[in-house]
Amino acid sequence: MLPCPSTGRRKIIQRHIKSATILLDNDYVGTFFFNTNTILFKAGALNVLLRVSAAMTNAPLILTLDCDMYSNDPNTPLQMLCFMLDSKMSKYGYVQFPQRFHGINKNDIYGGENKRLFQINPIGMDGLAGTNYVGTGTFFRRRAFFGGPSSCVSTEKPELNPNHVVDKSIQSEAVLEMAQSVASCEYENGTKWGYKMGFRYGSLVEDYFTGYQLNCEGWDSVFYHPDRAAFWGDIPINLDDVLSQNKRWCVGLLEVGFSKYSPIIFGKKSRGILMGLAYSHFAFWGIWSIPVTIYAFIPQLALINGVSPFPKVSEPWFFLYVFLFLGSYIQDCLDFMLMGATFHRWWNDQRMWLIRGISSYLFGSIDFFLKSLGISTFGFVITNKVIDDEQNKHYEQGVFEFGVASPLFVPLTTAAIINFIAFSVGVTRLILGQSKLEDILIQLILSGFGIVNCWPVYEAILLRNDKGKMPLKITFLSSLLAFSLYSLSYCLTSKI
Repeated sequence: MLPCPSTGRRKIIQRHIKSATILLDNDYVGTFFFNTNTILFKAGALNVLLRVSAAMTNAPLILTLDCDMYSNDPNTPLQMLCFMLDSKMSKYGYVQFPQRFHGINKNDIYGGENKRLFQINPIGMDGLAGTNYVGTGTFFRRRAFFGGPSSCVSTEKPELNPNHVVDKSIQSEAVLEMAQSVASCEYENGTKWGYKMGFRYGSLVEDYFTGYQLNCEGWDSVFYHPDRAAFWGDIPINLDDVLSQNKRWCVGLLEVGFSKYSPIIFGKKSRGILMGLAYSHFAFWGIWSIPVTIYAFIPQLALINGVSPFPKVSEPWFFLYVFLFLGSYIQDCLDFMLMGATFHRWWNDQRMWLIRGISSYLFGSIDFFLKSLGISTFGFVITNKVIDDEQNKHYEQGVFEFGVASPLFVPLTTAAIINFIAFSVGVTRLILGQSKLEDILIQLILSGFGIVNCWPVYEAILLRNDKGKMPLKITFLSSLLAFSLYSLSYCLTSKI
């Protein structure tokens, strides 16, 4: 994070702002799409706004803000100008303010704050070439959408050039005709929009892809995190919406990760190995589903079948497992708490990371690879942020909402069942003297850890009678899947 320039510079900027006359016109821009048109979602809508605003004012600075967010600090534009008007920062393409959310319950049970994504990781990237674009709360240079700092991409109309000066009234007939023309749903056919100019197409997470492309073209960015939130936004308050949102992100990120613009190859070549790795961390989110799913099921099924895949307590390799587990969790906890989070919020965030690993990331990865094979999957799903009174009550009480029979709950519930059975079987064998503690300690710890993290699932299955309880259909399917996995593991281990 860079500090705002000197007080003297701030006063000069503030004086210029106060002396200016600012007119705010509320205009609605809509584009009609027909069956023959490709739907380009948010990136397409932003490119329409980019062209329409160019026709009307061609202002050099642009703010992108989601419809569910609002300004919380009138000084935010002033803070942004501290960077954009500094001649030493002419290569800065955008200033990213962190996403901050109101209405988060005391312990943030769904990890909705996304502290790692929106606050911790951007600080690290800010020390390199700058943070990624997160889709909202971002001030751009218009020039950044038209090629790198040293080479400007030519536009199909001179009026859309970022250096063009609009010398007509915003209400003149010529300006309005131009705005209507560039907003046409067929305007981009045969142009460079979405590929060499504007917000980029090719991924469901157009914000990540656009910021990544701008960085690769040579633009830097800055992450500015003031004490007072620049913008406030809403978050989903039920588990299905949270997981569906993360699944969509996962698919979009994998689209970038396995494209010709993969951060491992293209990003590394364009901005160096560290920035390439930083963007790869996001692009391959879905890959986390592999180790998380393995550790959620395999050791537990092995324990049920009396097989120990881990080293004994007396063996040196045992301490490597302990070191890796404790080291990663302690570091993660410290990162959170140093950013002002509580222990309870960190615990719920790590729980949600595990839940996403065996649901959102797993289903997102499957959807992506099916899509890559040309097999149709579910389409774009808008995140629901409409507040239901009962859901809001549960959320404020810190109670998980499972009221929808979502497929995303099946692997989670299956893992909860298998972990509980594995822990019970392991403890029973210890009591009966059929197993030694040093042989199965790691498996018992993993199963116990799974039980603790799955506690809201057990409550939803056994203890609740409200609308937010686990649907019977999900419980039945999960039990059937758990039995099938056990049967398969029994057949495999019986041959050992």
